[in-house]
Amino acid sequence: MRISDFERPDTAAARAAVQIATTYHTPSLLNHVERSWLWAEGFAVLRGLDADHELLFVSALLHDLGIVPEFDNATLAYEDAAGHVAIALTAGAGWEPERRVRAHEVIVRHNWPEVDPAMDAEGHLLEIATALDISGARADDLPLDFRREVLTAYPRLELAAEFGACVADQAERKPDTSARRLVDGGVQRKLRDNPLERILEG
Repeated sequence: MRISDFERPDTAAARAAVQIATTYHTPSLLNHVERSWLWAEGFAVLRGLDADHELLFVSALLHDLGIVPEFDNATLAYEDAAGHVAIALTAGAGWEPERRVRAHEVIVRHNWPEVDPAMDAEGHLLEIATALDISGARADDLPLDFRREVLTAYPRLELAAEFGACVADQAERKPDTSARRLVDGGVQRKLRDNPLERILEG
């Protein structure tokens, strides 16, 4: 399994998602969303899941936009806010209304504790991919050489500190959202202890 196995979609929505993610994310968060897409594609291969690859790519690139200041909603959970950005972006790219809603669903569900792949393959893939990148869940499922290649191409930089601070801020201001559950579940410790933080040392 190599990065080159996974072709980035060359569509209006995908190109726009890259531009938005690059413009508004810090380098650490940009690398996180890029890795999340690659982990999701890797899990799709391992689990034999037939995914909508454009939908998965766009959702992965946009899934954390709700924590950046420009898209931070006063009341909505950050994943819900990001999902609405995805609806607007994909509408501009000409997606049908039902598929725009799917982008919102995939992004919202990435923060669920678990997503049934039979119900939502893309939501499931993004959920387990982000769980790997944030908390180290299923860290040994993907081939070691692939993990090292991805982390070399898209280093973690200051993700643990940046994402931990952003989610803690969201939990403080919006205690009824998933950010509170993540903080209460020890997300800051999980970020620090994630084995991906040390995989290139060996």
